[in-house]
Amino acid sequence: MPASAAPARPTAPAEPEHHEREVEIAIIGSGFSGLAMAHRLRREGIDDFVILEKAIDVGGTWRENDYPGCACDVPSHVYSFSFAPNPEWSTTYSPQPEIRAYIRDVAERKGLLQHIRFGCEVSEASWNASEQRWVLATSRGTLRARVLIAAPGPLSEPQIPQLPGLGRFEGEVFHSARWNHGYDLEGKRVAVVGTGASAIQFVPKIQPKVTELHLFQRTAPWVLPRTERPITGVERAIFRRFPAAQRAVRALVYWTREWTALPMLRVRLSPVIQKIGEAHLRLQVRDSELRRRLTPSYRPGCKRILLSSDYFPALTRDNVEVVEGGVVEVRERSVVAADGTERGVDAIIFGTGFHVLDMPIAERVTGAEGITLAESFGGSPQAYRGTTFPGFPNLFMLLGPNTGLGHRSVVFMAEAQARYVAQALQTMRERGIGTLRVRAEAHRDYNARIQRRMKGTVWTEGGCASWYIDANGLNTSLWPDFAYRFRRELRHFDLEAYEVGAPVVAPAVAPTVTAGAALTA
Repeated sequence: MPASAAPARPTAPAEPEHHEREVEIAIIGSGFSGLAMAHRLRREGIDDFVILEKAIDVGGTWRENDYPGCACDVPSHVYSFSFAPNPEWSTTYSPQPEIRAYIRDVAERKGLLQHIRFGCEVSEASWNASEQRWVLATSRGTLRARVLIAAPGPLSEPQIPQLPGLGRFEGEVFHSARWNHGYDLEGKRVAVVGTGASAIQFVPKIQPKVTELHLFQRTAPWVLPRTERPITGVERAIFRRFPAAQRAVRALVYWTREWTALPMLRVRLSPVIQKIGEAHLRLQVRDSELRRRLTPSYRPGCKRILLSSDYFPALTRDNVEVVEGGVVEVRERSVVAADGTERGVDAIIFGTGFHVLDMPIAERVTGAEGITLAESFGGSPQAYRGTTFPGFPNLFMLLGPNTGLGHRSVVFMAEAQARYVAQALQTMRERGIGTLRVRAEAHRDYNARIQRRMKGTVWTEGGCASWYIDANGLNTSLWPDFAYRFRRELRHFDLEAYEVGAPVVAPAVAPTVTAGAALTA
């Protein structure tokens, strides 16, 4: 299937179904990580699982984000599953429609769609100790599962700041992850709030359309050139005919990107990136005052480094204004900047990121001790190997705390975790284990080691306040090392780090409707 083809969208059920059903494994989410887990289970011969997806299509982040210019900032050849190379990428950095089509294609070709229950949102998941089951309240009924695997993705729930007066604004308001494609920006006065990864992609696309674009910036990002080029027809033909050629390119890109982590892992090396960023800004912005506003005051990598070759040129156009300090108030037809100045606008677009460390799913999961996962965090989301939590038996999370990367593809991390979880499940099956719960001391020691590794990195010593840092001042978002070391640490499941429980026989649950109709797509 061509990567640019639009995926067919399944139809959600007309009405919620209310009944109970038993399943071995429930996976929440059908983005990259959820599908990586599902594929690994099938590879290991495990078929008794369902994927619960609140939307009506797969894709996760790449379904939710479809704003103008949306694309990946990780090279195409590594931003894909290792088990499903795509020889049809059109460019070295994939645009959102191609990534979404690729995810859909993988789900179809690998036989995963049959396991997905679309339009099925999980509102609550509670551990039932007597049955040794997770009880999930969903929009399509109640489900019991022996194992719960959460794969909600970190970049799917948009975060909108609670600005005074926002509710009384009479114009159009939306977040980049909920783009209103029905609203015509032509000739409008637009306020863009935020200068992160999404904004630097959509700003150059909407700038030619709008009459005025006021870009409200609290802190300037480090922006490096986007070295993108089309992948030629000859290259694609070679990749189709000789898959080993694409694997070789993937390996080359992987190791090249891996070593770019060095200036972030060793803050003293960050001037290497800084010089590139300063040169890029100097070449594209001639106005000294604008260049001053766009020059970051912290080390590159302390906040996410962005890639763009058209962002700075867009900001030099006559209809664009970069406003320092952000927005402090919204009025009926205007926004007020930090310096008290007011600008009349017709629309406000937020490019303000996502709920990452305050992950919404953590509020919905209640463990063996009667507290939610969010309550157990105490302001610092931490997990053992980014995957398991003390007090939450048979719960696994993909792309959990300290699994993010500042330099390459998180698909790599999700696949490493999926293999680790599959090994855990095979161990449970082979040894007759009913429950697995990570030991508190193993969890504590592991996270202490993670925080020790953070010392000396640009994320903790780069001179900025970023979304990587939690309420207690800890970086519980990123993996503080090379990605290959994460995979090496998760290569083998370490049963000794877990408390085990003998299985119990769960009581039969009588469905309230015909059993065969339970939670069907």
